Amino acid sequence: MTVDLTSKLKAEAERLGFDLVGIALATAPASHPLLIDWLEAGCAAGMDYMQHQAEPRRHPESILSGVKTVVMVGFVYGEPSERDPTETEGKVARYAQGADYHQLLWGRLGKLLRWIKSERPGIKGRAVADSAPLLERDFAQRAGLGWLGKNTMLIHPRLGSFTVLGALLLDEELTPDEPFVFDRCGTCTRCLDACPTDAFDGPHRLDARKCISYWTIEHRGDLPESMADHLDGWAFGCDVCQDVCPWNRKAPPTREPALKPRGEWTNPDLVEWLEINEEAWAQRLRGSALRRTKRVGLVRNACLILGTRRLPKAIPALRRLLTDDDETIRSAAAWALGRINGQTPPSRGPAEVSHESPIS
Repeated sequence: MTVDLTSKLKAEAERLGFDLVGIALATAPASHPLLIDWLEAGCAAGMDYMQHQAEPRRHPESILSGVKTVVMVGFVYGEPSERDPTETEGKVARYAQGADYHQLLWGRLGKLLRWIKSERPGIKGRAVADSAPLLERDFAQRAGLGWLGKNTMLIHPRLGSFTVLGALLLDEELTPDEPFVFDRCGTCTRCLDACPTDAFDGPHRLDARKCISYWTIEHRGDLPESMADHLDGWAFGCDVCQDVCPWNRKAPPTREPALKPRGEWTNPDLVEWLEINEEAWAQRLRGSALRRTKRVGLVRNACLILGTRRLPKAIPALRRLLTDDDETIRSAAAWALGRINGQTPPSRGPAEVSHESPIS
């Protein structure tokens, strides 16, 4: 009976369009002690919510009382860029180039949960996607969906690492898949070597204090001098450690229309970003994962990139931002103008950090 329900659930997940589906028992994740060590070393930077969620991540029981099974699902997202950005353009992480993947995951997981409740009345479940303290990659590996690469990403041998994950927690035990026990990275260190800011302390250990994704997405306020001049053209997130991974060479593009790249987020013109007003930004960010950083973070990042490139054509827009209502934007514009004019940029203000939950 359990085997039959398990196979039927997987078939339903595939019918709903999930690219990945696997089942793990809801036991304590083996990686939790590593998470504690990582937090104690300060590698979470200003993400204080990681400290707050450390204990709940010890066991999925914190999410659903009586949980016995974790069904892991996922979608492939995006596709490779067709060209490199021009001198005025920036880069956006592939996961954010389409629609906000959270909405897609929540919607499909909700349908899967309703289906299993119709098959097994009385079953309790909870669908989560970045909305609960679950070590998703750990459970995905235990569900047979891939291994954790040296860049900390889940890597599927056929689909690569450009995937987003969600989970369905159930209070009934289903037949688990065999864990993916092989580490197929071998001696390759391309992801570690390619990082523009040396954010990896070593294999499987990322220090957010040196990570472009952290500073361009999670951080609020001014960036420290050590990062302001080293965003490597990334206006939101960073894909370098995935782009160089050999397992992504033949990985397929997304099948989901919602996760395909949108023109406005593929190599966006950063000078144009400086000129978009608050109302237009609100409209543009609707339904996008970039909404997390909001106008202030995106314009700040654009200023820093254009200043690092010392582009004179950005000067008029930067000067207008010197009177912007937002202090962070004014500071970033002044810094950029100082770079372009060959002056010593003003010192960066005190760092402010976000305490919200992450995108991915």
